[in-house]
Amino acid sequence: MLEAYLMSRKKWMRCFVFFLLGFIMALAQAPFDFSLVYFFVLPFLGFFIRDLKDKKTAFKIGWWTGFGYFGFTIIWIIEPFLVEPKITGWIAPFALLMMAGGLAIFWALSFYVATWLTTEGKIRIILLALSWTFFEYLRSFIFTGFPWGHLSYGLLGIPMIQMVAWIGAHGLGAILLIVCFMPAICAPKIKIGYAIMLSILFGLNIIGAWRSNNIILDNPENIIVRVIQPNATQNLKWRTDMKHVFYQRQLDFTGSKNTKSPNVVIWPETAISKLLKDSDVMIEEISNTAGSKASVILGIVRKENNKSRNSLVLINEQGDLSAIFDKQHLVPFGEYMPMANLLKNIGLSNLIGLAGNFEPGNRSRIINAKNIPKFLALICYEAIFPNYSNEIKNRPDWIVQITNDAWFGNFSGPYQHLAQARIRAIEQGLPFVRSANTGISAMIDPYGRVLNKIELETSGYFDAALPSKIQPTPYSKFGELFLALFCGLLLLACFANMYRKRNIE
Repeated sequence: MLEAYLMSRKKWMRCFVFFLLGFIMALAQAPFDFSLVYFFVLPFLGFFIRDLKDKKTAFKIGWWTGFGYFGFTIIWIIEPFLVEPKITGWIAPFALLMMAGGLAIFWALSFYVATWLTTEGKIRIILLALSWTFFEYLRSFIFTGFPWGHLSYGLLGIPMIQMVAWIGAHGLGAILLIVCFMPAICAPKIKIGYAIMLSILFGLNIIGAWRSNNIILDNPENIIVRVIQPNATQNLKWRTDMKHVFYQRQLDFTGSKNTKSPNVVIWPETAISKLLKDSDVMIEEISNTAGSKASVILGIVRKENNKSRNSLVLINEQGDLSAIFDKQHLVPFGEYMPMANLLKNIGLSNLIGLAGNFEPGNRSRIINAKNIPKFLALICYEAIFPNYSNEIKNRPDWIVQITNDAWFGNFSGPYQHLAQARIRAIEQGLPFVRSANTGISAMIDPYGRVLNKIELETSGYFDAALPSKIQPTPYSKFGELFLALFCGLLLLACFANMYRKRNIE
């Protein structure tokens, strides 16, 4: 009935309805955290797809829904082009349209595949949940990967987000879809479907609330971490007359006296404007300011084989460089130009210069130094990839992220980046500390709770005791195994049912 009604409307109206549904779903993401919108929109989509007969229409529905969702979720993508609006401002709307449209294709394919595989309503809805999960997982890896705005991240506002400790973000996404499609799966017994949906959601939130109410004690070693946030906006950060201002601000925060002296001081990504090889005087000054009992972690660019590396360095209590980590997952079109050799061969060398000349590193993420707990290093948006935080064979005591979120503007981007850091903490059962240039810097406990933070576009620092890590989570030990088993069993059940019905016919 619903499908027939909408199909009788004008084409532009149908497109607008699904675009609007996607837009509404985006309100589940930070900074809004209206998780409840999923429980209205997803059942609606399930009812509509259940009896849809045309695969092409299903593709369009998926695309328009995805376009509305990603168009609002990643609206921050325009911000880097507005740093120098006279030069690159014109690119901003095209970047948003292309990025949102490209990501929407993954949703379109999931709707198409489910409609193509079967005409049986109940099986189709289950297959939609599975194909949607598969293409969301694929989005994490294909074309360098971009898992930003995963559906499960929109559950951070309610307790059931704690389930990622067992099944990960992709596993929780699969559960969310199956549960919200229950009314459509159970149709025409819709009330039973809603009762099942609400019962499961209630149960998952009770479990999540129970887990997140655990109390975390301070680290037995009583490690005090000082997190620095200079608030160097992108249009000022590299200006000659401002470089020393921001450097001095960070230095002042580092040397500020408090009740307890910090054991570790963390500066953000590219905190020093000079190359590492030219920074001996600065590093000595930073170490002297921090004192003989504190190590300093900071971001800096270094050169190796005429290639730039976006690096995190650890300065020990003696003022020596005791560890270096180079960013491994670079930002395409920002830190490097994809297919640079191809562009050079076809005479488009000028385009290569539009991106940075950075090279990915290959050093271990795990940094084990004297006098501070072993930590895992992440630089910038490496935190959005779950696999980079998972080091169960050499499990760290905490995760450190240095980032420059000035690129994300001041609307939704920094809040979403923080949200993903919180989810990584829950997945791994590890405290997560992030120093962000313009915010939001935070101390996050192993349950994803923000214990301390510095608000967006604010300069300052905080001192906080590093929480203890908890026992390894099932997800940290088994990764996506649950997801594979869950989806595999559902898929087998679907095909077995389809095969049985064909034999009966």
